[in-house]
Amino acid sequence: MFRRTFWFTAGAAAGVWATTKVTRKLKQLTPESLAAQAADKAIDAGHKLREFAVDVRAGMVRREAELGEALGLEAPADPALPAPRRIAAIEHSEHPRTTHSYKPHNRNEDH
Repeated sequence: MFRRTFWFTAGAAAGVWATTKVTRKLKQLTPESLAAQAADKAIDAGHKLREFAVDVRAGMVRREAELGEALGLEAPADPALPAPRRIAAIEHSEHPRTTHSYKPHNRNEDH
């Protein structure tokens, strides 16, 4: 009698445990849960990418300063901002930009 009660209780406990595990796994596989997991992973990837970009930028500024010192060039006032490069070339160009009036072709005009 005690033996049957023990095995009945053990079976019931195993059934409850298995049902709980399956229910949790099914909730993890719902579209809403998968979307939330994907969003969390995308946010984490964005943070890692941002950190990488900041590290690359800091290394770039440091290396440019080293090269500037080695070549005897003056560094820009704010190393976080790049120096203006093409503004002078654009402002003093010898060929002024010509403007053309553009009229797109209307296909419905011919019908």
